[in-house]
Amino acid sequence: MHSRHFLMAGTCALLLSGLATNAEADDLTLCWASWDPANALVELSKDFEAQSGHSMNFEFVPWPNFADRMLNELNSGGKLCDLMIGDSQWIGGSAENGHYVKLNDFFEAEDIKMSDFIDATVAGYSEWPKNTPNYWALPAFGDVVGWTYRKDWFERPELQAEFQEKYGRDLDAPETFAELKDIAEFFQGRDIDGTTVYGASIYTERGSEGITMGAMDVLYSYGFLYENPEQAYDMEGFVNSEGAVAGLEYYKELYDCCTPPGSSNGYMSEGIDAFKSGQVAMQMNFAFTWPGFENDANVGNGKTGYFVNPKGPNGDQFAQLGGQGISVVSYSEKQDAALEYIKWFAKPEVQAKWWEMGGFSCLKSVTLAPDFPQSQPYAQTFLDSMAVVKDFWAEPSYAILLQDTQRRFHDYVVAGNGTAKEALDGLVRDWTETFEDDGKL
Repeated sequence: MHSRHFLMAGTCALLLSGLATNAEADDLTLCWASWDPANALVELSKDFEAQSGHSMNFEFVPWPNFADRMLNELNSGGKLCDLMIGDSQWIGGSAENGHYVKLNDFFEAEDIKMSDFIDATVAGYSEWPKNTPNYWALPAFGDVVGWTYRKDWFERPELQAEFQEKYGRDLDAPETFAELKDIAEFFQGRDIDGTTVYGASIYTERGSEGITMGAMDVLYSYGFLYENPEQAYDMEGFVNSEGAVAGLEYYKELYDCCTPPGSSNGYMSEGIDAFKSGQVAMQMNFAFTWPGFENDANVGNGKTGYFVNPKGPNGDQFAQLGGQGISVVSYSEKQDAALEYIKWFAKPEVQAKWWEMGGFSCLKSVTLAPDFPQSQPYAQTFLDSMAVVKDFWAEPSYAILLQDTQRRFHDYVVAGNGTAKEALDGLVRDWTETFEDDGKL
């Protein structure tokens, strides 16, 4: 702990004096998940290499293995990663266990203001404890669960007429979960151009975080709360409220009525495949998938539409936060150069290019620019979605909390065991036990 703070002070002094830049060329390794945005970051980082003289190496791990691989690296004090774009849920454990360098002094020295970034991403990716000005990452990639739909199917006159006759409203992007279910049922088993299609692709994966991200995406808008707003870790009646129960029941109904065959263990990649191959009318997925759809031969060129996670029965509307911040790993022997990278990455012109290349910038000067909503077909949906985000626990014990949620949700939604109330009651017991073990109850 003390040595890290000493290093931090020395780093800031070097950067302020300008001596660190180009003083010594380093080979930096940045660790992240293996996905399209990572490929875009490789291209973007060539500008940093040219300007700084440092060389960038990248260690990308597929999402299903990302957390295990990288958390093991951090927990072992490994020196593989100089920079880590870690998941939002890791921030508590990484801060408390000393894995990340605290960035407050560096941000102050370099005039990097957290108020310049989307508020939800600062809270979600950078802060620990939450809602305190203690920063362990720079918001790097804004992400949120939203929906895509086959706009070209929705616009067919014969389907418009049939839907209007049956439901008394236009076939359009749903505003409520009730409307979404109607649309999913309307398309389920329908023949489109000689192919049987299905209503919706939703998250059901059990092994990592999939079904939690999907079900929570619904439960928030039905009234689920992680804890009593007046008393931390008081969960009875909030996690398992009547609204939360209704939300989990809805998620199971949607799974039972309106998903393609073989949808019992699907997450991001399965959703992408289902949508691109023309299996489904609607698809739940993180926003990072959207640029790929725009460029796809089957669903690009105006065939795909985008909508914010719908409203619940009482008009509440929230969406599951995804995304990550970029941190300096405390075990790195190249912290000066790593901080140079973060300084470069935070620049408005770099962030603007990041958005153009398919990265989801969190910088307000990019996302609040007058021309931003017109910059991509999904840009306005991204903005509207980021305005209503909530996130899973970011506690140091998040992995245990997540495993419990995965098991409870999958056993009920997919396996059909018990009731939604029993699943959520069980979750309260599980989480209570974990927080008791942590000394927080």
